[in-house]
Amino acid sequence: MAERPTSGRRGGKPPAHDPSAGGKRSAMKPEADPGDGPTRESWPEAGRRAMSERTPAPHGELARGTAVIAEALKTLPGSPGVYRMLDRRGDALYVGKANNLKKRVSSYCQTGNLPHRLQRMVAATASLEVVTTHTETEALLLESNLIKRLMPRYNVLLRDDKSFPYILIASDHAFPQIVKHRGARNRPGAYFGPFASAGAVNRTVTALEKAFLLRSCSDSVFSARTRPCLMYQIKRCAAPCVGHIGEADYGELVGQTQDFLTGRSHGMQQRLAGAMQASSDRQDYESAAVYRDRIRALTQIQSRQDINLEGLDDADVVVAHQDAGETAIQVFFFRAGRNYGNRAYFPRHDKSLSPQAVLSAFVPQFYDNKPTPKLILLSHPLSDQALIAAALSVRAGRKVALLNPARGPKRKLVEHALSNARDAMGRRLAESSAQRELLEGLAERLGLDSTPERIEVYDNSHIQGSDPYGAMIVAGPEGFVKGAYRKFRIKQALNPDGGDDYAMMREVLTRRFSRALKEDPERASDQWPGLLLIDGGRGQLSSVQEVLGDLGLSDIPVAGIAKGPERNAGREQIYLPERPRPLLLEPRDPVLYFLQRLRDEAHRFVIGSHRAGRTKARLRSVLDGVPGIGPKRKKALLHRFGSAQAAARAGLADLESVDGINKVVAKKIYDYFHTDS
Repeated sequence: MAERPTSGRRGGKPPAHDPSAGGKRSAMKPEADPGDGPTRESWPEAGRRAMSERTPAPHGELARGTAVIAEALKTLPGSPGVYRMLDRRGDALYVGKANNLKKRVSSYCQTGNLPHRLQRMVAATASLEVVTTHTETEALLLESNLIKRLMPRYNVLLRDDKSFPYILIASDHAFPQIVKHRGARNRPGAYFGPFASAGAVNRTVTALEKAFLLRSCSDSVFSARTRPCLMYQIKRCAAPCVGHIGEADYGELVGQTQDFLTGRSHGMQQRLAGAMQASSDRQDYESAAVYRDRIRALTQIQSRQDINLEGLDDADVVVAHQDAGETAIQVFFFRAGRNYGNRAYFPRHDKSLSPQAVLSAFVPQFYDNKPTPKLILLSHPLSDQALIAAALSVRAGRKVALLNPARGPKRKLVEHALSNARDAMGRRLAESSAQRELLEGLAERLGLDSTPERIEVYDNSHIQGSDPYGAMIVAGPEGFVKGAYRKFRIKQALNPDGGDDYAMMREVLTRRFSRALKEDPERASDQWPGLLLIDGGRGQLSSVQEVLGDLGLSDIPVAGIAKGPERNAGREQIYLPERPRPLLLEPRDPVLYFLQRLRDEAHRFVIGSHRAGRTKARLRSVLDGVPGIGPKRKKALLHRFGSAQAAARAGLADLESVDGINKVVAKKIYDYFHTDS
């Protein structure tokens, strides 16, 4: 495929992606109005954007954006591909695919037919880039890939994209290990999943250990054992490490485990029941008890399957429920006829989008980097459902079916998932409502002009000036935003007798907002706080005001929070710039509890950063500074002399006797530590 930059390309090269060229070219449905295209709502501006999306873009800016698109149309082909609208910084505003690029993009020039939201998108467009593809299927694959990588502001965005855990039965050892696995599947073996949560995997692995006695220890632990470990004593391992079971018999247990995980369990359980009865008839009650425990463990796994559908092998159920302008998407995983759990998602999107539109954008993104089952049951028909099915089939290398069951057992399964989605949405709205009330109460208590959509909390940590760290946490209408947390390794030299908290705070705030001004001098992005909360009193607050004043940011509200008299945690004092005395809230005020949570979260995060840095510093060795000493030679020196200090005191002849240390390297080491002697 060829890339065609147009209209003053300023963005970087798109992420590498190589969608398959196979498959027939799909006939595209009539072009949808751009107003039906997917958008997303950026969370820190949620309140402001609700109003701005009803406000038309300034006429001059809209005319400039339209001119950019019109100029790009002169060179656009009528072939399939993906287009990207970029702002003046080169950041992606929107990523879309089309069967006919020229026809699709030209619809954005008809600004009179666009809603205000898309008018603002066009007004912000400074350049446009396209990637042509052979088929519309390729375009869809590339579109979902780019949306996830570039996170465009006006696309539906899947925010929670963590990888799912699997069960791995490794095949790189004579006695295979069973273990929870997450991430790239590079290790040879059989993978079973995905599971919706780590807890579901852990429970299943524990039950499988009880049922089939497979080892979960690492290969290094396995090779070092001289007697059975505790897992053998509690009947969760057959102890192959010390020869209590042979390779052939252990291999049979591995085969039984794989049969169970692939759905061939009924006959195996019958065989175990027969073996238990036979042992009992022989009065070999110890063996009968082992078979009994294995059957119980298998039953325990099956008893957790609250949903079972005859004939359902590998399938996902993906449903959407909307309320209050938000969408809850619930995904259920079924593998080998068993329920492997479910997970809820809340993608960001414009409030005007229908569940069908959100689901249509969600499905390609969700399966962009995940194995796709043979069947996906949906609550709503997708726009371009045949195209999406073809794209998923290309990626999976086999046929993938998308179904919208209207009746029967499969429809009951969809209804059950919808019930879970409704419950998840109810919990989310209740939490959001409570959080919004706290933010409004905070704005009222502190006398802020508006409710803060983004609160940044700062704290420092050090031990008498050593290993100093600063940290920033972020909170907003949806609670803590951990992806926005930042830690700062303090660079300037501090007073060794106790550090300088004021200087540390000045450095952290200067670095944070100097960079923000460099990246967004007009303060147009959503990364600017509505309130700065500082852990400290009047001194720290003055330091922050000084930094903000020097940077021309005095309009950002600031407050300090410190413990009350005798450091009473229930009587926090709140310091405000224009208030001569600290503000004291009522002990039972929910806003006070909210401020305490913010302060404690910042304290937790900075302490963790400081401890990690201190641990890393302790692990540094005096040998690390010696030229030519890498990990292997360092290890050899430590094995030979017992410590880095002993190696530093060693003579030249002793250094030359170490494995891997020749005369030249030994001389370098000796000279490094004896230059003044």
